[in-house]
Amino acid sequence: MPTLREFVRSLQRRAGIDAAVVAGRDGLLIDGAGASALDAETLAVRVPQLLASIRDLGTAAARGHVQMAVIEYSGGTAVIQALSAEVVLLVLVHSTGNLAALLHDLRRFRPHLTAIA
Repeated sequence: MPTLREFVRSLQRRAGIDAAVVAGRDGLLIDGAGASALDAETLAVRVPQLLASIRDLGTAAARGHVQMAVIEYSGGTAVIQALSAEVVLLVLVHSTGNLAALLHDLRRFRPHLTAIA
C-alpha cells in the first residue's frame, strides 16, 4: 500500500487533476501541490472553514460525521475527504477529469489512508 505522500503524488499525476492537497484542520499545508496557477497553501487555508460548514450541515441533517464531500463548480469539482480528526485531503478535478474513478479510488483506499494520516 502506498504512503500518504505517494498516494497524493499519484493523484497529482492523473489527467484532469488540478490539485491534490493534504491539510491540517488548522489550515496548514501538510503535503501536496496544485497546477501552476493554484497555490497549495492558499487552498489548504480554505479547508477548515469549508469543512466546518459541511460538518454543521451534516449535524443539522442528522447524517453523522463527514467522510467525503463533493462540490461541483462550473469549472470542475472539489472533493474533500476526511482522513482523520486532524487531516483532510482536498482534490480539485478539472471538468475533463475522471471523477468517478477518483471517487472509487478514494473510497477504496479510505481505510488505508485513514490509518496512515
